[in-house]
Amino acid sequence: MNLEETRNERTQLLNYLWDFQKQKGYINTSDINKLSKELGISWIEIEGVISFYHFFKRKPTGKYTIYLNNSIISELKGFHKIKEALEKYTDTTFGKTDATGTFTLFETACIGLSDQEPAALINFKPVTNLSPEKVKKIIEHLKSGGNIDDIVDIPTDNIRYKNDKGEAVLLREHKEGDAIIKMIKKRPEQVIEEIKESGLTGRGGAFFPTGLKWEFAKQAQGLQKYVICNADEGEPGTFKDRVLINQYPGLLIEGMITGAYAIGASKGIIYLRAEYRYLREKLEKTIRHYYNIGLLGQNILGKQFDFDLSIMQGAGAYVCGEETALLESLEGKRGGPRTKVFFPVEKGYLEKPTIVNNVETFCSAARIIELGSEFYNSKGTAKTKGTKLLSISGDCEKPGIYEIEWGMTIKEMLDLCGATDTNYIQFSGPSGTVLTKSDFNRIIASEDLICGGSVMIFNSKTDIFDILTNFSNFFIGESCGLCTPCRAGNYLIGERLKCIKKGQSTWEEIEEIKSWGKVLKDTSRCGLGKTSTNFISDAIDKFPEIFKKKAIKNKEFDLKAALNDYYDTVKNN
Repeated sequence: MNLEETRNERTQLLNYLWDFQKQKGYINTSDINKLSKELGISWIEIEGVISFYHFFKRKPTGKYTIYLNNSIISELKGFHKIKEALEKYTDTTFGKTDATGTFTLFETACIGLSDQEPAALINFKPVTNLSPEKVKKIIEHLKSGGNIDDIVDIPTDNIRYKNDKGEAVLLREHKEGDAIIKMIKKRPEQVIEEIKESGLTGRGGAFFPTGLKWEFAKQAQGLQKYVICNADEGEPGTFKDRVLINQYPGLLIEGMITGAYAIGASKGIIYLRAEYRYLREKLEKTIRHYYNIGLLGQNILGKQFDFDLSIMQGAGAYVCGEETALLESLEGKRGGPRTKVFFPVEKGYLEKPTIVNNVETFCSAARIIELGSEFYNSKGTAKTKGTKLLSISGDCEKPGIYEIEWGMTIKEMLDLCGATDTNYIQFSGPSGTVLTKSDFNRIIASEDLICGGSVMIFNSKTDIFDILTNFSNFFIGESCGLCTPCRAGNYLIGERLKCIKKGQSTWEEIEEIKSWGKVLKDTSRCGLGKTSTNFISDAIDKFPEIFKKKAIKNKEFDLKAALNDYYDTVKNN
C-alpha cells in the first residue's frame, strides 16, 4: 500500500503513524499537523493516540532501537546481566540514546519469545538466547557498520509435543485449500452447525462458543460485515500464535475465510501485534498467494462469495487483546475497551456486525471444516472437546509449544516438558491461576482448569516475591487508565506489595489485598482490570506461610521512615 496516496482514512491512522516513524525513527509535530489536516481530526486527538501506544515515539531515537524484554521469564534467564551488557557496550542507559545517535535502549513487556529468553527486538527484528558475550558481538557488529540482518535470529518454533495419544489437530501437515474446498460445498448455516457440533470455544482465554458467536453475527442485520483476527497475544508467557503464524499462515487465512463465508462478511483484518512485525512479510506473501490462486478476492472458487483481507499493525498495548479495545485501535483510536452496550457481533468494527477471534481459534475452525467435527470430537474429554496449544516456559528442560488433548493432568504436562522441583506454576498467564504441588493431579479442561495458553513454571529456588513484583509492574504499566479501579487499584496493590516485601505490613493488611481484588473484579471496565489481581490473591492463598513470615504483629507509625519516603518521592519527581 502506498500510504502517501491513500492517507485519507481514519481507520488507517496506525499505519500512517508507523509510516512516519519508520522514515525518521519518531513522529514529529509537522507529521501530526499534516495528518490532522488530511484526516480532518484534531492534532490533540492524534497526540492522544500516539501517547497511548508503547512503541510510538515523539522524540528522535537512534539508528538502532533496542527493546529488551523484561518479563519474569527473562528475569529468570539473565535479564539483569543483559541489561548491564547493553548499557556497557552501547555507552548509554535505558530510556536514552547514546552520544553518537546510534543506539536507543528501552525495556518492554513480553515479546512472545519466552521459550528463548533473554530476548530483545532490534528495530523490531528478534535476537534470542542472549548472553553478555552475544550482546558484545551484536553491538560491535552494528557499530562497525555491519548489516543488521546478519546478527538477528530466526526464532525457533520449539514444537515439543503433538498429542501422541492420537493424531494432532493443529500441528499436522497443512494441505493448501482443503478447508475452503470442503467449506464451499456447504451452505453457511451448515458451516456454522459444523463448528457448533465440534464444541470449539475461543482460544484466547474467554472460551466463548465459536459457533454461537458466528451464528449471532450471521443473524445480525447489515450488508457489510467483518472478520477480525486478534493476533495481539500479549499475555506474558504466551507465544503459541507466533508459532502458528510462522508455521501455518495459510491455515489462519483459511480459518478467516471460513468465518467470512459463514457470517456473510466480505472484508477481514489481521491485527498483528507490533512485537511480531518480523512475521508480517510472511503473512503478506501468503495473502498475495491466496489471491493469486483464487481463494481470496472476488467469486472465490467460482461462487458468489467475495472476501478481501488486509493487515493492521498494532503499536504496543496489552489492553488491545480485549476485543473491543482492539476494535477501537483498528478505527484509529486509543485502544480503550468500549462500554458493553452492544456486542461486536451486533455493532463491532465501524459499528458493523463483526466476529473477533484469535489465531488459534481460526486455525482450529479451518481444521474442523477440513477434518470434520466428528474427528475433532474424538479428542478431549466428555465436556471439553478437541486439543489446546500450550506455551510452556520457565524452569523446565523443554520450553516450547505443546498440543495437548483436553484432560491431561498437570503432572503429565510437567513430565512432558521436563520440569523438576516445581514449586509454583502461573497457569494461563498472570491473569490466570497459581498452581502448586497440591494441584498436580488436576486436569486441564473446562471441568477443572481452563488455560488460554501461557504456562510459566518456577522451581523452589525462585523468590515468589520476584514473580509477584514483576506481574504487578506489568499490570500497572499496561492499564489503559480509563477506569479508576484498575488505574489506581493496581498501583495501590503494587505499593502494598513493596511494603510486604520489606516486612512493613500486618497480616490483616496482606489479606486486605484480596478484598481490593474483588473491587477491581466487580467494577473494572474490561478483563484486564477484572483479572489483574488474580496472581496476588491466589499466591496469598497458596503460600500463606511465606506471607505470614513477612507479616508484622504490631504496626507503629515510623515518622522518620515516612519522611524519608516522602523526600525520596520528591527527589525522584
